[in-house]
Amino acid sequence: MTLHFEHVTAPQRVLFGTGRAAEKVAAEVKRLGAQRVMVIAAPSESVVAREVTAGVAVAVHHDDVAQHVPVAHAERARRVAENHAVDLVISVGGGSTTGLAKAVALTTGLPIVAVPTTYAGSEATNMWGSTEAARKTTGVDDRVLPIAVVYDAALTVTLPVELTVASGLNALAHCVDSMWAPRADPIDRAHAGEGIRALAEGLRRILADPGDIVGREQALYGAYLSAVAFSSAGSGLHHKICHVLGGAYDLPHAHTHAAVLPHVLAFNAPAAPEAERRIAVAFGSSSAVDGLEDLRIILGAPRALRDHGFTDDVIPEAADLILASVPPSNPRAVTAADLRMLLHAALIGEVPSMG
Repeated sequence: MTLHFEHVTAPQRVLFGTGRAAEKVAAEVKRLGAQRVMVIAAPSESVVAREVTAGVAVAVHHDDVAQHVPVAHAERARRVAENHAVDLVISVGGGSTTGLAKAVALTTGLPIVAVPTTYAGSEATNMWGSTEAARKTTGVDDRVLPIAVVYDAALTVTLPVELTVASGLNALAHCVDSMWAPRADPIDRAHAGEGIRALAEGLRRILADPGDIVGREQALYGAYLSAVAFSSAGSGLHHKICHVLGGAYDLPHAHTHAAVLPHVLAFNAPAAPEAERRIAVAFGSSSAVDGLEDLRIILGAPRALRDHGFTDDVIPEAADLILASVPPSNPRAVTAADLRMLLHAALIGEVPSMG
């Protein structure tokens, strides 16, 4: 089969080094010539954020962070940036923190230096999202792509194992979706396959020893690859489902991805044999679905959406909301009935099987 595709590589500096975040952040601020820096970090990350930015002249620290980036929070952060004449935003934290920095950049054009402390991957994409009136809106805009990312595995060591697992499976979901998302190409699939391998190795090592820096580095490396693949390939069925569930029902982002992923994989895999084979090989398994399930069992991964506030009575509404955004390129046609069955399986934490 001949190859024919178009791939765009996003312009971004990636600085990777354990224990060197403060040094690299200061160097980036100097390189960019920034004089008035806004640091965004949730209250739980405030100590880490101040340590990471110790060598930077900070104009304002901002901690009004909430998951799914509510529009009101975004507007307040933009006003803070304007009132302090900010010329650079530094985000220190997980996906919600990076998302708020992106909301500022979307309307101001301010550059972002992202310092991730989870495996969310938002720092390596040009995608943004916000929530208003129980609906999540997403978009793509090059203004929100951080100009630089500083990866330091030491910053993830205090992330509890349970959150590490959920966040890592969120990154795995980026990889899986990138196998068949609307713009998926061979480069995306190569990144995604290596991302799955690195994440699976890293998460297993972290579970055995939460302080294992090599495991943390592998997980961060895999999360970066997952985000690069996802940014290029676009949002597939899995992410369309999770965006609706997060925005409409305020479900926790990473846990929702972890619970939904196996069911989307089981649904799509029979219609995408090449992608299924790549995923299986990355897991070191004869089956993509079995490989993911084996990893989830080892990790004690989040399994049932009902554990996070989702209820059976809203499934019909959720299925209708999701159906409107299903990518036409999904390997398998999707009906409302399919989505109701998938959501029920994720609700109760059913063991997935290809069908």
